[in-house]
Amino acid sequence: MNKQGKLIITGASGFTGRHACAHFLKSGFDITAVSRKKNIFEGKIHAECCDLTNCNDVYNLIKKTKPQYLLHLAGQNHVGESWSEPVSTLEANTMSTAYLIDAIRKESPTCKVVIVGSALQIDPSSVSSIPHPYSLSKTLQVLIAQSWVVLYNMDIIIAKPSNLIGPGLSKGVCSIFAQKIADMENEGKQKVLEVDNPNVQRDFLDVRDAVRAYDLLLRRGQSGETYDVASGYNRSLGEIIEGYRSVTADEIKVNSQRNDLIENKMAIDPIKLVNLGWKPSIPIESSLMDILAFQRGLK
Repeated sequence: MNKQGKLIITGASGFTGRHACAHFLKSGFDITAVSRKKNIFEGKIHAECCDLTNCNDVYNLIKKTKPQYLLHLAGQNHVGESWSEPVSTLEANTMSTAYLIDAIRKESPTCKVVIVGSALQIDPSSVSSIPHPYSLSKTLQVLIAQSWVVLYNMDIIIAKPSNLIGPGLSKGVCSIFAQKIADMENEGKQKVLEVDNPNVQRDFLDVRDAVRAYDLLLRRGQSGETYDVASGYNRSLGEIIEGYRSVTADEIKVNSQRNDLIENKMAIDPIKLVNLGWKPSIPIESSLMDILAFQRGLK
């Protein structure tokens, strides 16, 4: 990737987006940060307010900026909301992607694109296994992106991240735990975490390591390929809580409903990224300490 290349980051005001803007700005890129919020960035970042579910607005954005690179992070990522608002979820995740890449096709056809999918996307041939509308929206998002590679020879890579954690405003479980612990410390509340099943396992990866992976994919990713962005190691929620216990002076108790239930999930394998030269660099302990420090700073 050339220095000072024009890079659009969608979803720039979100959890991953803010980390991505900081990373790519430090690397010397000409960044256009796209979000629905006005005046959220200062200094060397160009901010654009755009409704990505509006086809004309997206086309005008691409025509104006003529990007060389696009990192598409924006979308609706709440499973529960997808059940109550399935159509708007499809608009936010699927149609916004179609509008973006087709505008790229028309106005900046040599642009290299990374579409950030989800570990919850499925094989589109297995319709009966779709668990919720969110999964459907991300599956169709990837199918459209890969189809534009085949039909129009566009340079599009798919990144499939696991559960991203780290400092910042996040709705993820690690941030929720840290927020509750900070509340306990600040307000003297009872030191009890309510957890449905502490044996649930997930692959957790620091968002800053994920952004480094997206950087590498923009530089060296192969068009049409899907890359798992993950630690490659599953941890239970109980292990996450033990991690927090190790960095706080207060004793934390856990109330759970299903202690005897053991859930085994197949690990997500980031081998294709590793073969490009990437590996996670931030230990889970450091991630948890940074999350808790961030939440303490909000009190």
